[in-house]
Amino acid sequence: MADRYDRLSTLISRFDLRVSGAMPGEGNMAVFGDPATGAPVRVEIRTRDGVPTAGVGEVPLAACLIDWGGAANPLMAALPTVVSLPVRDDETRALLDVFLAEAAARRCGADKVLDRLAEVLVIRLMRQRIEMGASEPGVLAGLAHARLSRVISALHDDPGRTWSNADLAAVAGMSRSRFADIFRAVVGETPQSYLRRWRMTLARQDIDRGARIQAVARRYGYASSEALARAFNRQYGINPTELRRAG
Repeated sequence: MADRYDRLSTLISRFDLRVSGAMPGEGNMAVFGDPATGAPVRVEIRTRDGVPTAGVGEVPLAACLIDWGGAANPLMAALPTVVSLPVRDDETRALLDVFLAEAAARRCGADKVLDRLAEVLVIRLMRQRIEMGASEPGVLAGLAHARLSRVISALHDDPGRTWSNADLAAVAGMSRSRFADIFRAVVGETPQSYLRRWRMTLARQDIDRGARIQAVARRYGYASSEALARAFNRQYGINPTELRRAG
């Protein structure tokens, strides 16, 4: 049965993924294959520093550089430094065959095609991490939790709502005290702290894109542009108007 709460779509839609080609041994994503057949066997993404490394019996088939909001994207920030996706099903293999063909041919529109295919690969990696259950506290661990995933999805979908812990506990189907304890243990911060950080991430992104500060304040539940500016300064150490001038 499909999950009633889509754990990834809203979060993914907030960030623009960009992919550019790279030489083997460069970039932060690589496809590795069987040296005898050339068939893809594994995809590796490095979410921090470093480049993907071939394993025993693997050769690099393609490499690229992925930019998906960096540390501003809570999903990418929550992933381990090295994320590996073995090619074990026909769907992933077919996806990689198209990816490799586009990367090699570089035909008209190839960059956009690679963007879309890389996004699908990243989503599949994130699904895998969620299904496995993240071991470290963070948003992936929250999304892997049956009840907390409903809460995190609600916060992502409606960040401008005045959410109380009682509201969020009701979404999770827990008592307020149990909800607060479990959320902090699994996600690594309080529900209100996570909401504030998510709002600030979105506000900074909107301001970077030229949105009016007053409109951003209304969008994310702040009573005034001054209230947004105070929260923004606490989070980033800069006033949003100064950020705009610097941009």
